[in-house]
Amino acid sequence: MGFRINNLTDNSNTVVREKLGGFTVLEYIKDLSCTSVMDATAQYYMSQSNMRRKQLMIELNNSEIMMKAGAMQYTVGRMEMTTGINGLGGLVSGMFKSAASGTGTVKPHYRGTGTIMLEPTYNYIWLIDVDNDEVVIEDGLFLACDTSLNIGVTARSNFSSAALGGEGLFNMTAKGKGVLALEAPVPAEETVVVELENDELKVDGNFAMMWSNTLKFTVEKSGKTKIGSAASGEGLVNVYRGTGTVWLSPLASYS
Repeated sequence: MGFRINNLTDNSNTVVREKLGGFTVLEYIKDLSCTSVMDATAQYYMSQSNMRRKQLMIELNNSEIMMKAGAMQYTVGRMEMTTGINGLGGLVSGMFKSAASGTGTVKPHYRGTGTIMLEPTYNYIWLIDVDNDEVVIEDGLFLACDTSLNIGVTARSNFSSAALGGEGLFNMTAKGKGVLALEAPVPAEETVVVELENDELKVDGNFAMMWSNTLKFTVEKSGKTKIGSAASGEGLVNVYRGTGTVWLSPLASYS
């Protein structure tokens, strides 16, 4: 028994952008599925602007991964799909985590040997090697990961982080050792990485994609007084304090 997938990675219109562990990011040079002049015109300008479709391919070798619900396009091979929820307690915990972090309750687990193709996207796919660390992920970026990683939630440092910032009280976290795949609005090579050592970073807007869980995150007024904040023209800023790393999008905010 076995299988072979033809005309995928060996297609001249497809390039491998990144590979980490069993995770591979494929990018299509052109969208050859256009069926009208309008579609072709739009695709031409999108291609010139580096807007190309990408797909995440995950290869399992007697291993297990977890992914965002509804992200799967097709699977090949002998795999078992489970909900990853163990009983009523797991369901309640999953519902709490999903409500807290803004993600889906059920994240399918795939175990076995074979290949999984995720739905194509115009967003950018990041592959991150989480090496015995814990990172906080901005809401909605999670795509897939090795189940050796513990996916959970972390509370904001104080209520002002949510009340002032208009966001939830919790963010998703990934802890342990394994590959984490995110779907982001900016390419990884454009990301600015700020390393803090007992210092602080203030960001005006949702430009932080991910940060170390060792950092204290709050939302504060940009000035010490209301008049000072108004005079600066900034208002509220996201503040990261302590020792750790923040990954920033320099050009496009995440919303």
